[in-house]
Amino acid sequence: MSDIYMPRLSDTMEEGVISSWLKKVGDKVASGDVLVEIETDKAVMEYEAYEDGYLVKQSAGEGETVAIGTVIGVIGDSPDAVPDDSGDSGGSDSAAEEEETAPAAQEESTESVPDSSPAPSSGSGAEGGSRPPSSPLARRLAKEHGLDLNDIKGSGPKGRVVRADIEAAAKQQEGQTPAAKSEAPAAPAKQQEAFDDGRDSEEVAITNIRKVIARRLTESKQQVPHFYLRRTIDAEALKAFRADVNTRLADTGVKVSVNDLIVKAAATVLRRHPAVNSSWIGDKLFRHNRVNIGIAVAVDNGLVVPVVHDTDRLPLSEIGQRSRELAGKARDGKLSPKEMSGGTFSVSNLGMLGVDSFSAVINPPEAAILAVGAMKQQAVVRDGEIVARNTISLELSVDHRAVDGAVGAAFLKELAEVLEEPMRIIL
Repeated sequence: MSDIYMPRLSDTMEEGVISSWLKKVGDKVASGDVLVEIETDKAVMEYEAYEDGYLVKQSAGEGETVAIGTVIGVIGDSPDAVPDDSGDSGGSDSAAEEEETAPAAQEESTESVPDSSPAPSSGSGAEGGSRPPSSPLARRLAKEHGLDLNDIKGSGPKGRVVRADIEAAAKQQEGQTPAAKSEAPAAPAKQQEAFDDGRDSEEVAITNIRKVIARRLTESKQQVPHFYLRRTIDAEALKAFRADVNTRLADTGVKVSVNDLIVKAAATVLRRHPAVNSSWIGDKLFRHNRVNIGIAVAVDNGLVVPVVHDTDRLPLSEIGQRSRELAGKARDGKLSPKEMSGGTFSVSNLGMLGVDSFSAVINPPEAAILAVGAMKQQAVVRDGEIVARNTISLELSVDHRAVDGAVGAAFLKELAEVLEEPMRIIL
């Protein structure tokens, strides 16, 4: 018997949602087969089997939220193999209960190094045995509906309370007579009153990705002391340089965007300003020897930041090609853990949406992020005359624990100079 554990599929992942099982109990499994799709804090990812055998148990059902290291299934030597529910192997019901305590421990280390290897979980199980076995999702839904798990008969294995049981109980509760409802606690009525305020509101289902984005951004703003540096560059030469590069690349089918040029320029300048290519983790400062630029990509249910590794060493054409491939994977939810890990600096560009300028939130544990606005014509003074020039607004958000103001200003100054003399990007 071999347990299948909820893996860590990204450097910020603390729990995952079973999106769908692609193998049924009893199915033959070969090493490399996709067993299950897991929704992480960044995307929906495929999880492959590491050995041959048969899927003999699914310890977590579709829609359930499971902590890293919790058993989600079991692979046996034959389709008739019976998981040992009395111990660790096979993932007992108590293992599913343990994930209630696991996230709390995980909160202490949200910036841990990516590790896709499984690890056993630990916890105290059910609260003194007084609560019936239940899935994490069922417990959360029961709390939201004000239901007592002890009053609900579970339809899952060994009487386990699952989502369907909670939903059925909630519907039954909604169908109570007015007299019966009046005996219920007043809390639900107050909740309804909060929504019945003339705004015609309805609750929107929140994905795991959206929840983690909210938590991570809140942590970043609360725990990272941001400061901001702004500079507007003359983009006339950059615009002409891009046109020339794309003419030369016409036969390759690759097109370089303004953002590709900015990413390459940032990587080149970071090599000369290593203090900005750093991270403050805990109470320690780390300088990174590799320059890996994260590129913010908007997706349907949030924002992901795929990483172009060793950006400073890549030619412009390859940066352009990789950027588009990663953006496509991000929108399709097909990014691998490696493609979302290891960033040392990020670039967020909203110029294509007509945004003139903005302040970006740092993506921990990186020390800085560059916000790029739209290229637009402005009246500027050149040689004592007012002329129309294309300009781009840049804003650098910096973690003051890792980078001082003067250091960040020196980086932004050279970045602006390189972009205004873009031949320096490739020299």
